[in-house]
Amino acid sequence: MARYTDASCRLCRREGMKLFLKGNRCLSEKCAIERRGYAPGQHGQSGRRKGSEYGFQLREKQKIRRIYGILERQFHNYFEEASRMKGITGENLLVLLECRMDNVVYRLGFAPSRKAARQLILHRHFSVNDKVVDIPSYQVKPGDLVKVRENSRNIDMIHAALKDTGKGFEIPWLRLDKAKMEGQLLERPKRLDIPTTVQEQMVVELYSK
Repeated sequence: MARYTDASCRLCRREGMKLFLKGNRCLSEKCAIERRGYAPGQHGQSGRRKGSEYGFQLREKQKIRRIYGILERQFHNYFEEASRMKGITGENLLVLLECRMDNVVYRLGFAPSRKAARQLILHRHFSVNDKVVDIPSYQVKPGDLVKVRENSRNIDMIHAALKDTGKGFEIPWLRLDKAKMEGQLLERPKRLDIPTTVQEQMVVELYSK
């Protein structure tokens, strides 16, 4: 399975914003954006060239890909599926990405990052409606109940992530029960409820060329 193996902080620096790829580190003074707020590479400190319309559209696509941790072919497939759905294509794209199993596990607070969530899922630590799911791209549907499996409830990473999850759970399309270590997708998210700062319409414009 192909995956990105280089330093995650380089991605944040390249996009010029925090993508929250490394959990709590992104909120600390060790964050690369806080220490080196310029693009990586030999010419990173010399400033960026004036970008073109295509360049800005490409950067938005790359930003979304990197936030959700998916590859180019996967992203294109999601876009094709979003374009066939009713509604606004850009919003449909984000909804599909938000309903991925790894993202739902991350949003519920069972993992400090999406990358960690993928690892936990691949190691079969979660179930959906009491059936083990080990596919990070699995699409969670409204009403589905995501649980930490009984034999996995002593994993330190999960407990540490839940401890850092705030008392006021502010994602209205998810319900979390910390005591039972389970969560539920109440409904497909609306764009206003997705806490991701991207301009998805620019991705639609890019693929429309």
